[in-house]
Amino acid sequence: MVQIKTRLASAAAAALFAVAAIGASAPAGANDAPIDVINGAVDELKAGLEGQRDALAADRAELFRFVDSLLAPRFDRNYAGRLVLARHWRDASNDQKRRFIDGLYNSLLRRYAEGVLEFREDRVEILPARGEANEKRATVRTLVTLDNGEQVPVNYGLVNRGENGWKVYDVTIEGISYVRNYRAEIDEEVKRSSLNAVIERLEAEAAAAFEGDDAAPETTTAQ
Repeated sequence: MVQIKTRLASAAAAALFAVAAIGASAPAGANDAPIDVINGAVDELKAGLEGQRDALAADRAELFRFVDSLLAPRFDRNYAGRLVLARHWRDASNDQKRRFIDGLYNSLLRRYAEGVLEFREDRVEILPARGEANEKRATVRTLVTLDNGEQVPVNYGLVNRGENGWKVYDVTIEGISYVRNYRAEIDEEVKRSSLNAVIERLEAEAAAAFEGDDAAPETTTAQ
């Protein structure tokens, strides 16, 4: 099973925060370049956290709502879910696809939401774009500085959704892709048990994380 290295946990969290910041940005136009979406993101997240860190740290439900409100508008959960499920997508029912997409998204929130409190604007460096962006997909490169001063490459995969602009679907940290990591993990688990068992695990973990509050994100419709 592929696992994201423990020492990169801070970078993984920072990656999620930058994606969340994209959600806080003004909606990207069809003609906006992917790097323009990222360039305007960090200040938006900084503003959202201003004076709110302690309150969010003390209120898990509000923290989940905050991160979800930023992440959901610009994260293509349907596309990411389809890529993660890979060959199992073809045989899944529409209901299984919907539940898997929601379960995977909630798993992402559950694993990394609390790291938003550690976000620091001066630790994220957005690198100059190289070459021409593909009209359907693009990659924006950044460097994230860890607590020990080490700089880790964090790259964002974006897909062009036409009038809806660019949406993030993958984050790659030091060569380790969120999509590929989850794909290997889920594929192994489906082979050991079943897709339904995987979905039920994801849903149970989300229910436990959100237990006692109403912070669970809304469900989506598989496409």
